[in-house]
Amino acid sequence: MASISALGIGSGMDLNGLLDQLAAAERQKLQPITQQKQAQQAKISAYGRLESALSTFQDAAAKLNKPETFQGVSSAVAGSSVSAAASSTAPIGSYQVNVIDRAEAYSVATNGVASQTDNLGGGTISFSLGNGDTFAVDIDPAQSSLQNIRDAINASDGGVQASIVNDGSGTPYRLVVSSLETGTDAAVTNIDFGTLGAELTLDAATEQQAQNAMLNVNGITITSQSNRVEGAIQGVTLDLQEEGSSTVSITRDNELTQEAVTEFVEKYNNLQSVIGELTAFGGEGGNNGQLLGDSTLRTVQQRMRSIMGEGVEEGNARMLRDIGIELELDGTLTLDEAKLSDLTANNMNDLSTFFAGTTADGGLSGKIDLSISQLLQSDGPIKNTTQGLEASIGRLDDRFMRMEESIEKTIDRYRSQFAQLDSMIANMNSTSNYLMQQFDMLNAQMGQ
Repeated sequence: MASISALGIGSGMDLNGLLDQLAAAERQKLQPITQQKQAQQAKISAYGRLESALSTFQDAAAKLNKPETFQGVSSAVAGSSVSAAASSTAPIGSYQVNVIDRAEAYSVATNGVASQTDNLGGGTISFSLGNGDTFAVDIDPAQSSLQNIRDAINASDGGVQASIVNDGSGTPYRLVVSSLETGTDAAVTNIDFGTLGAELTLDAATEQQAQNAMLNVNGITITSQSNRVEGAIQGVTLDLQEEGSSTVSITRDNELTQEAVTEFVEKYNNLQSVIGELTAFGGEGGNNGQLLGDSTLRTVQQRMRSIMGEGVEEGNARMLRDIGIELELDGTLTLDEAKLSDLTANNMNDLSTFFAGTTADGGLSGKIDLSISQLLQSDGPIKNTTQGLEASIGRLDDRFMRMEESIEKTIDRYRSQFAQLDSMIANMNSTSNYLMQQFDMLNAQMGQ
């Protein structure tokens, strides 16, 4: 059979062009399938936007279901003796803090040796700490220079660190041993150099004694091993900076609550905006939203409107308007910031009960979380619908492949028929030419 590139040679006709036109016409049958698939994919993408907006709103609501959102505190310090960081458990109030002593770490140096690289001899160095702990460091005679001894002590992880200083004298190199932590518990109470004692001896003049921190909070004296003090004020961590007096003020952080409520309103309105775009009616010549008239989206809308409109069953504030939030006719929320500010300042408990409730799902936030979780769960309406759309796309892909195979067979049939036509016309042209030659010869003979 002649190939497509040879079509038309025998007949002189543009059979290749005609075959291309027929193929293009046949492939138009694929267009409706492609359009249906694109429509289904657009719906899946639209549901993805809806899920994202629901999840974002759920996260904003979840913040208002946590007690700490309504128990936030902030700390301020007047004075330079301490810095303070308060947790939600810190009681509101003002505290006078007088730092009497800061905690100090123990330190001592040895007398100097001439070289920090010459071996000093092997042995065992023993340490005793203020908390009763002891540890020993073995020194290899072949690795017993001042540098080796320093490195061995640091590698022991015994709670002390060693370093070498050069004092500029004739025997300048001193080994300095310090506690890693402040306070008397971490202090080094004894160092025994053993057989290395002939080379290494402590210089008593360099000894710096460990010291515990001492402070007075509202008349109560407190001691601490560290300059970071927890528990002197409930829920507050104090860092002692210097000796002196400071005032630590713990106040209610109303801004934390106000920001959480504002975010709640913003994310709900964003959800409504997304729903509005997905259900938009374009009118004549306009573009409709991908989920216009969609029953699953209507379920989401109805669920959200019901929860926001019903309010809660406990507490002094029962409806959104009671906390300064109005549910508008278009489904969006508006926030009365002045009313919210008054609530956070004077009736934080009412606000907390409205959103967080007395049980995990008793307040508005809990109801929202439960409802959205049901909408987004693996067997919920949104997942079921998107899975149905994905299955439909799979069927459309199968139908597309079958249609393509059918079109290819049709084109192959056309190609075969055109090849036969081309061959038949070529034969007819050949026969015609032969007959014409015969007639010409006969005419020539008769003319003679």
